[in-house]
Amino acid sequence: MPFGAELTVDGNACFRVWAPRYQRIGLRLDAGRVLPMRALADGWHEQLLPDLPAGSRYQFLLPDGMAVPDPASRFQPQDVHGPSELIDPTRHVWRDQAWRGRPWNEAVLYELHIGTFTPAGTFSAAIERLDHLVRLGVTALELMPVADFPGRRNWGYDGVLLFAPDSSYGRPEDLKALVDAAHAAGLMVLLDVVYNHFGPEGNYLSLYAPQFFNPRHQTPWGAAVNFDTEGAATVREFFVHNALYWLEEYHFDGLRFDATHAIVDESPQHILEELAERIRAASLPRAVHLVLENEHNESRWLERDGAGRARLYDAQWNDDVHHVLHVSVSGETEGYYEEYGDTEKIGRALAQGFAFQGEHMRYRGSARGEPSAHLPPSAFIAFLQNHDQIGNRAFGERLSVIAPAPALRAVTALYLLLPQIPMLFMGEEWQSARPFLFFCDFGPELANAVSDGRRQEFERFAAFQDDSKRARIPDPQAERTFLESKLDWERLADGAHARTLRWYQDLLAVRRRHLVPLLPRLHRSGEHHVINARALVVRWRGDDHHELTLELNLNPESRSGFPDSPGYLLWQEGHTGRTGTLGPWCLRCLLTASSE
Repeated sequence: MPFGAELTVDGNACFRVWAPRYQRIGLRLDAGRVLPMRALADGWHEQLLPDLPAGSRYQFLLPDGMAVPDPASRFQPQDVHGPSELIDPTRHVWRDQAWRGRPWNEAVLYELHIGTFTPAGTFSAAIERLDHLVRLGVTALELMPVADFPGRRNWGYDGVLLFAPDSSYGRPEDLKALVDAAHAAGLMVLLDVVYNHFGPEGNYLSLYAPQFFNPRHQTPWGAAVNFDTEGAATVREFFVHNALYWLEEYHFDGLRFDATHAIVDESPQHILEELAERIRAASLPRAVHLVLENEHNESRWLERDGAGRARLYDAQWNDDVHHVLHVSVSGETEGYYEEYGDTEKIGRALAQGFAFQGEHMRYRGSARGEPSAHLPPSAFIAFLQNHDQIGNRAFGERLSVIAPAPALRAVTALYLLLPQIPMLFMGEEWQSARPFLFFCDFGPELANAVSDGRRQEFERFAAFQDDSKRARIPDPQAERTFLESKLDWERLADGAHARTLRWYQDLLAVRRRHLVPLLPRLHRSGEHHVINARALVVRWRGDDHHELTLELNLNPESRSGFPDSPGYLLWQEGHTGRTGTLGPWCLRCLLTASSE
C-alpha cells in the first residue's frame, strides 16, 4: 500500500505521507521521540525504521509543531485526534481459504450498524448473531461504514480516517474475525464506504495536503474531494487503494459506495469508472460485488456485457421502489413522496427499476434518471426500510409503527419476492419496537450546532412548524439517543415478534427455492399492466420461457378486473374473492414453468 505505515518483510517499518504543502515533515514516535522524514518527489515524505514493533504509536509532525494522525492509519486507539498505531496485518490467521463468495443472484442483503446491532455494539458481539442471520435466510451482511469517526457513536458517514476501523467497535483483528466467521457460515460481507466527503471533525488533510479538495466544486459538506484538478492523481490513488485495502486485507465480498451523486469529477475518466475497473482487474480469490447509492438514477453504471455480467457495478439501491411502496402503505405525500403515489410509477419501479427515467421531477425542478428497462432486475436493490429512510425521520420510527399491519405484510412480501435483490434493515425481521435515530458524538465546537441543526431540518414539515414540537426531537448528541436505537433482541421470543420472524423465514425460503434459480435467466426488465388505482400485474419472462407474475392490490378495499394468471402459486398474502378479484392488501406470486 503506497500510503501510511507498513511493516516490511525484512523487519523494517516504513512510514509514508503525502504532504505537498511542506518541505519538511517530522515523525513523532512513542515517548515523544521525533525523527525527520526524507522528502521525496511530488510531495511525498518517507522514513524507514528498523525493528519497530507492531503496536508502536506515531504521529506526523508539521513544521508549526502540530501533530496529526496518519491519514491512512490502520488503527486509532485514542480516536481521530490521537496517535496512530502501527499494525501488523498478518496477525489474524485467516480460515476462509476455500471461500469463493456467492453469485449475485443469491444475494439477500441485511444492512446493519455495528454499534446498535447488539448490546455490546462490537465486531466480536456481531459474530454471536450470525446464526440468527443464517436461519433467517439472508446471505450477505451490509455493514454501515466503520471508518474511524469522531467520538464513540456515529452512523459512520462522518468518517475521517478511511483505513482505520473505529476503535469503539474493536480492533482490526476483531473486524477480520467477523468477516472470517461470516464466511464460515456461508455469508458474504459488504462494506459501506464514503468517498464523497470527509466528516467535519478530525480531518487534517487540508493543513498539509490542500490538493485533496477542489473548492471549484462545492458539495453539502464544503469543497469537494479533488478527483479532477492539480494533485488529483494522488487523491484518486488514495481512494482506489482504500477500496482495494478493504477487499484484500479484510476479505470483504464487496463495497457499497455512498451517495455517488455527490462525487464531482470532470476528468476524462470518472473516478467511479476507475474504481470499478481497478477492482475488477485485481484478480481477487472470491466473487466481489459493487453496489451504488445514486440519487440521479444513472443506469450507465449498471450496464451488462454480452454474457450478462456487470461491466462496472452490480446494482444500485433502488430508492424508487422504496418510495412507491412507502407512499402506498403510509399515505405520506410530503416532499419528494408527492410524485410517487401514481400507479404507473409503482408498476414502472417494480418492473423496470427506475420510476423516473429522464422525466421532469417537480420536487427537484429538473429531469431525473436514465432509461433502465434494458437492465435485468438484479441490477436493482429493493428495500422497504434502511438507515436513511428510518433514521432521517424525526423520531426514527420503523414502518411497523406508521403503517397498518395488513398493508405492511403485503408490501413486505412484495419486495422479498420481487426479482430485484432484496435488502432488509436490522430488526425488521421481527418488527423491532426500537427506533433507529440519528446520533453522533462530536466535540464541543460542533455539538450545539449539530443539535440545533437537526431540529431546524424539520421546520419545513407541517407537523413541526411549532417550536415546542421540534424541541421533542431527540438530541443526536445525547448518549440516550444512541442507546434507544439498540436492537431489542430480548423481544425475539415474544409471540407476535416470533411469528413475524417465522413469516420472514418462510418468505425467504420461497425466494431461495424458486426465485434465486430464475434470476440468471431474467436478462431484461418486466412489463406491468395497471388494473386500476394501486392495483396491477407485473410479469417477467425468462429466456427459458419461465414466467414470474406478481398480482397486487395495494388498497384497503377489494379490486376486480385481474386477468386469470396461470402458474404455480408460490405465495399469497391477503385473500381473493370471486374470479378476478383481489381482497384488500393482497399479493399473489405465481411461477409458470417452461412448456418446452
